[in-house]
Amino acid sequence: MIRMKFTRSFMFLICPIMVLIFLYYSSGRLHLRTSVQKSQVRLDSLHSVGRVVASGMTTWMGKQGFPSFIAHQSFLPEYDKQGFLTKFDRKLPLELQYKYGNLSKGECKPGFTEAKMTLIYPKFSKPAPMFLDPNFKRLSKISSYPPPFGVKTQEKIIDHILLATKSYSLGSKLDSLSCKKCIIIGNGGILYNKSLGSRIDQYDVVVRLNEAPVAGFEKDVGSKTTMRITYPEGAIQKPERYEKSSLFVVSAFKPMDFKWLRHMVFKDKLRSMEGFWKSVARFVPRDPEDMRILNPYFIQEAAFRFIGLPHNKGLMGRGNIPTLGTVAITMALHNCDEVAVAGFGYDMNSPHAPLHYYEKLKMSAIKESWTHNISKEKEFLRKLVMGGVIKDLTNGI
Repeated sequence: MIRMKFTRSFMFLICPIMVLIFLYYSSGRLHLRTSVQKSQVRLDSLHSVGRVVASGMTTWMGKQGFPSFIAHQSFLPEYDKQGFLTKFDRKLPLELQYKYGNLSKGECKPGFTEAKMTLIYPKFSKPAPMFLDPNFKRLSKISSYPPPFGVKTQEKIIDHILLATKSYSLGSKLDSLSCKKCIIIGNGGILYNKSLGSRIDQYDVVVRLNEAPVAGFEKDVGSKTTMRITYPEGAIQKPERYEKSSLFVVSAFKPMDFKWLRHMVFKDKLRSMEGFWKSVARFVPRDPEDMRILNPYFIQEAAFRFIGLPHNKGLMGRGNIPTLGTVAITMALHNCDEVAVAGFGYDMNSPHAPLHYYEKLKMSAIKESWTHNISKEKEFLRKLVMGGVIKDLTNGI
C-alpha cells in the first residue's frame, strides 16, 4: 500500500513536469519558425547556404533521475547591410540541379539568373521592363524621382519621344525566345588579345556601351551588337562608325539628356552644347523605331539597393551614380535568363596596362571620379560573380 501511494505521488509530481517540458519545447520550435519567417529566408529549401540549421534539444539523466535540457542556438545565414549573403556556395541547390540537369551543355537555362540572384539576395524582385513604353507612368518606383533615378518633371518630353519611336522592346525575334542569354561588353583593356570574339557572338543579346568600337577588334570583342547603351557625352560622334543594325538605347542621367534624345529622334539640328560636360553627337543614324529609353529604375536600384551609394534625397550628388556598365548588368539581371560579362575590372596595381581595349591610354590615367564609387561597385559585382549569378569571361572582377 505504501509503495502504491509512493508511486501515485511520484506520478502526480512527474506529470506536471513533463507537461511543462512539452510546452517549453513546443514554444521554442514555434519561436524558431517565426524567426525564420521574419528573416525572409524564403529559399531555405533550395540552398545549403540559405537553410536554417536548427538543432534539437539534448536530454540526459541527472543524478536525481530527472531529465535536463539544453536548447542549442539556431544558426541563421548572415547578410550584409545591403541584404546580400556574406558567404556564398557556388554549388547548385538540389532543386536547380533537377531543373537544369537534363539540359545539354551550353543550352540556355530558363530562369537561372533570377534563381541564383534570389539565393544571394532574397529581396530581389524580377519584374522591371527593359525600356520605357507609353505606360511608363504606371511605374511608381521611378515616378517620384527626377533624373537620373526617375522620370519626374520629364513626363511630357518622354511622351513626345515615345510617340515617335513606336517600338518599346528588343524586337519580335528576341521577344519570342523562351530563354535569353545576354552578355554585357565592358570597355576595359582586359579584353585585348583574349580572342573572345566568336564566343561573344554566340549570345542572344550582346550589349555594348558608349562609343567602344567593334570594327577592327572583332577577334577580341565579336561583331554582333544587339544594343548600344549610351548617354549624350558617351555616344559615337561619327555616323559612319555606327553598326548597321542595332538598337540605340539612351540612359538619361540628367534632364538635358532627354532634350538631346528628342533632337536625335526628330533629326532636329542641335544648336547648343550648353548643359553637357563634353562635346556630344549631333546626329544619330538610326530610325526612331530603333531608338529606346532605358528604364531609369536600373540606375536607382543599382545605386541605392545593390551598391549602397548615398541617397542624397534622390538627387545626383557626389559619388552616388553607378557606372553605365553596372546599370546595364542590373538591367540584364531583370530581363535575361543567363548573364555574362567581359571587359570589366580596373587593375590599379598595373598602371602600365591598357585602360581600354581600343586605345593606348594606360591604367594610370584613370582618376578618382566625382560621380562614381568604383571600389563599392566592384564589391557589388564581385558578389554577383562569387554567387554564380553572372559569369565573368575575362576574370577582371
